[in-house]
Amino acid sequence: MQTTLIILKPDAVQRGLMGRIISRFEDKGLQIIGAKMMLISPELATRHYEVHRGKPFYDKLLRFMTCCPVLVLAIQGVGAIEISRKLMGATFGSQAEPGTIRGDFGVSNGFNLIHGSDSPESAEREISLFFTEQELLPYDRACEGWIYDISGGKPE
Repeated sequence: MQTTLIILKPDAVQRGLMGRIISRFEDKGLQIIGAKMMLISPELATRHYEVHRGKPFYDKLLRFMTCCPVLVLAIQGVGAIEISRKLMGATFGSQAEPGTIRGDFGVSNGFNLIHGSDSPESAEREISLFFTEQELLPYDRACEGWIYDISGGKPE
């Protein structure tokens, strides 16, 4: 099992797309084990996006991510990071394939609706920025055997 951080950005919140986007992850079989709506502080945004410091879009990104509430999710499942990235689609809505979150709901290259961790290392770092251990609530689901083929003894 992997856990990844997903942020529904200000444009997704303002456009009323939270439920439709969350449904995509749940429909795929991924499990939400943490969720909170919050206003990201400038300090937290700076820490979260430190890898982009010095890039031309950095200041605009910080202003965007701190302008209004976001919905932060911790999502778990087998291959959750890769699956989530595929569900999200290409970074720019204008280039994202139909059927992806960005492809179906976005056209902007600046407002791209959603953030998802890109590796297990960044997921671990990012989740620790937004959630305490007590805020993550993994739980057993009766449907696991119907989501993953476990006939070989481990989820596939």
